[in-house]
Amino acid sequence: MVALAVLYLWPGPRRRILQLPAGVTEVHSPTFVEAGTEVFGGNLRAASDFAGPAILVVRGNNVRLHDFSIDGNRDALEVRSPLPPSDVPFEKFTRANGILAAGVSGLAVENVRFQNIAGFAILVSRSRGVAIDRVSVQDSGSRNPAGRNNTTGGILFEEGTANFRVTRSELRDIRGNGVWTHSLYTSPRNVRGLFSLNSFDTVGRDAIQVGHAMDVQVERNQGARIGFPAEDVDIENLAVPVGIDTAGNVERSSYSDNRFTDVNGKCIDLDGFHDGEVTGNVCIGLGNYGIVMNDSNPDMRSQNIRITGNTIVRALFGGIFVIGAGHWIAHNHLLDLNQAHCNENAAKFGCYYASGEPDMLRSGIYLGRGAARPDPARGNVLEDNEITGFHMDARCIAAAPGILPAWNTIRRNICRPGI
Repeated sequence: MVALAVLYLWPGPRRRILQLPAGVTEVHSPTFVEAGTEVFGGNLRAASDFAGPAILVVRGNNVRLHDFSIDGNRDALEVRSPLPPSDVPFEKFTRANGILAAGVSGLAVENVRFQNIAGFAILVSRSRGVAIDRVSVQDSGSRNPAGRNNTTGGILFEEGTANFRVTRSELRDIRGNGVWTHSLYTSPRNVRGLFSLNSFDTVGRDAIQVGHAMDVQVERNQGARIGFPAEDVDIENLAVPVGIDTAGNVERSSYSDNRFTDVNGKCIDLDGFHDGEVTGNVCIGLGNYGIVMNDSNPDMRSQNIRITGNTIVRALFGGIFVIGAGHWIAHNHLLDLNQAHCNENAAKFGCYYASGEPDMLRSGIYLGRGAARPDPARGNVLEDNEITGFHMDARCIAAAPGILPAWNTIRRNICRPGI
């Protein structure tokens, strides 16, 4: 336990003020932050023998943490661990986090600097009313037994957390995901979140992931070098890096006005996303596909997504992969696609991803038969899109075998060849 200066403010309800000592304080065990406490000042550093779930463990409501730093001593405390079992939340699995808050209400984290964290910089579980603003996270996250990222390093909300936000924060050199939500399939979904005005640089997995959630807005974030360094990418588990990823069952959410460059993977993955919007995003330089729909979660169907005004430039493969119904895909600029020159370079780039579907990775917009399960592209509107790239004059909009383009409304799209 850290020796802290303790003050009480009067009048009104008693509020505890914990001022960290000046300089660097080495900690060997967690400090527990009780209800109604404000913590600020100083610098905490995990000792090489530190043991516990987090350096600071918040276990009361209405806590404010601001203007201090945490050094997690990752070199000494990293444990090469896989992801937790499918029925275990990260709260009960990942150790040596920076801040852990579970089952609390009313948490503010402001202008806190994290570095060298072995687990997550901030892990929030089963909580409500969490505002994280102007934090910085650098050089954090651990590896799995194969030496790849194990999702750790960034900021995580899980297990039905509600009314949360991360704003104006910077994350750099993160092995796992940057900012994300996650819940077990049997757990409540996370609800009413905002990720806005954050920046990401050199992230090994996803810059942002919205997992098993409702009513989450992801807006005006920017990132570069997503999926780097390459040795951190979890290729054994097919964890393709993404600028904005989706998982579980996600609805009534929006991804808007985000910008990513140099993504060693996809721009936006919509696995589980439905009844929402993807608008005004820009991705330049992609090592995979532009925007991809998927339906791994059994409780959802890919439907009613507005994909409008997005710009995809220099994708290795195609622009937008479409399944399901009721989508409006319009006014997008899909430029310099198929940098792999599929299928001329099929052996080098794995262009024949799906057996019997040679057009999947070489088309501007591809109307698919389904993804994790059958869900044919039907009843969608594709209009006023600009599509350029290798052979895009002939492969601008294509359909999987058995899918008739006439099942969808396709009009006024501009298709031009490129290099």
